[in-house]
Amino acid sequence: MVERTVATQQTQQVAPTAEGTRERERYVAPPVDIYETPEGLVVMADLPGVSKDDLEVRVDNHVLTIRGRARPAVQADPIYREYELVNFFRQFELTEKIDESRITAELKHGVLTLHLPKAEEAKPRKIEVKVA
Repeated sequence: MVERTVATQQTQQVAPTAEGTRERERYVAPPVDIYETPEGLVVMADLPGVSKDDLEVRVDNHVLTIRGRARPAVQADPIYREYELVNFFRQFELTEKIDESRITAELKHGVLTLHLPKAEEAKPRKIEVKVA
């Protein structure tokens, strides 16, 4: 799996938009941890303020895309604000060793956990040795 860099964690980027059609969106790349297990990869992404309804996870042309819109927990105009919620966007290029049809996702307490199972032909297997 190779990350397709669109934005860095430390800086906010401004997404290009069609001129005059909508407000420019700001986004950051969510921090992720990636683990390899015998069954595949586990990707954990921090998405604070993102609900299931505002989250899109998709695979298209071997590219895994995570896109989330953070919304405030309280639906009111703030009288004091120290931080502004931003949108999240990150992409990873998948290899043929990942079984894209079996990818699963779970969002819990602002953490997205993706399970990317290895394709059967990519899994290690033990070869039986026969005695002649």
